[in-house]
Amino acid sequence: MIIGVVSGPEQPAPSYDELVSLVEGLVPRVEALEAENARLRAENAELKRRLGTDSTNSSTPPSQDSLAAKGKRRAQRSQRVRSKDRKPGGQQGHPGSGLVPVVNPDRSETAPEPTRCSGCSADLAEGRDAGMSWTQVWDTPPIRLRRVQYRLPKRQCGSCGKTTTAAVPFGQAGAVCYGPNVNAAAVLLSSTGNVPVERTATLMEALLSAPVSTGFVARAHERVVEALDQAGFDDAMRAVLAAEPVLCADETPVNIAHPDTGEDGQPVPGAPHVVCVRTPDERLVWYRNLPARTKKALRTLGLFNDYTGYLVRDDYTAWHQFDARLAGVQQCVAHLFRHLQGVLDLHPTQQGWAATVRKVLREAHTAVADAHATGADRLDPDLLADLRARYDKAVAWGIATATGTKATTPATTSPPDWPAKPTKSGCSPGCSWCPGPTTPPSKR
Repeated sequence: MIIGVVSGPEQPAPSYDELVSLVEGLVPRVEALEAENARLRAENAELKRRLGTDSTNSSTPPSQDSLAAKGKRRAQRSQRVRSKDRKPGGQQGHPGSGLVPVVNPDRSETAPEPTRCSGCSADLAEGRDAGMSWTQVWDTPPIRLRRVQYRLPKRQCGSCGKTTTAAVPFGQAGAVCYGPNVNAAAVLLSSTGNVPVERTATLMEALLSAPVSTGFVARAHERVVEALDQAGFDDAMRAVLAAEPVLCADETPVNIAHPDTGEDGQPVPGAPHVVCVRTPDERLVWYRNLPARTKKALRTLGLFNDYTGYLVRDDYTAWHQFDARLAGVQQCVAHLFRHLQGVLDLHPTQQGWAATVRKVLREAHTAVADAHATGADRLDPDLLADLRARYDKAVAWGIATATGTKATTPATTSPPDWPAKPTKSGCSPGCSWCPGPTTPPSKR
């Protein structure tokens, strides 16, 4: 069976002018579609980035991690990388911290004579005297409560007849209470040791033979706060911290049983936080509670309003209000590492500059630690210059990659640690951090 195809009348071919007009009409539509496609790709990449954000690659607190992110955090644990150049244990030049025997011990005792030979197990009753060896054992004696009853003399005034009782060493007259050392142990265990209140009470009974209650542990903290307030502790801390050239500051949310209330009796909006301000060497550490993590709340600290030193902080925007007065700001390296990890998660090849930045920062930390160990007060100038140059080069390359612009300085004409042969012909679909192709920006 043969099927014929019947064609209609032939259409005349478009003229050159008609083709030019058609193309010119399509160009704006193509440009508009390309712009829309780029916008949608960037939006898609940003949404994917947000979905992949957790406490390992951003400043998101661990409490807000999903179950998948918590599993990832357990697998990753830390941004720290074990050095391949360092052996475990103390490093060369690091002073030891072993126990050194004292010349005059508190007490000397003689151990029982050995009765059997350690070689052949023979009886040593008839053995010859071979001198004396020694060992020092440092230990605490068994701890038990010392119960002291104070007799409090009274005197009656001959003028007005009022009776005055002697001052109480601790607590109040006519009552039984735990003394200052037990109170101090409760505060140190639960605050400095970060031990829960209930477990603090359990440990104090086991270690100190002091069967305290959870209420006692909580009240011990209140007594410390009252004593510090009476002594003007916060004002003194503000004064000494304000004179420091460098401070570190951070804030963290806390759960409290009784949230703060305003003048109307209603809870103060916002989540309660604790702010920690300290010196880099932790010589001075100051904690303050805030009803919320807001710009206004941070100003109530009364410390950074006039502070002109250097501040180490994360990038929470409420801290930015103090930047104009500061000599400089250093980003918290732990937060910086998380953000670098977030950039690497977008594309490990195209965003390889982030790995270089992280590597240089780790090398700088190691160099400073080694300098401290050897007693040096500064880094070798050549080493410092090399670290700075490599860091600046990697950051400049990251800026060029993110913006799609050409590197303009001689130090950034080639990418840091760029792979010789990219594994892909283009970046990940919708990447909003780089223009797309694997060709370095300086070659585009």
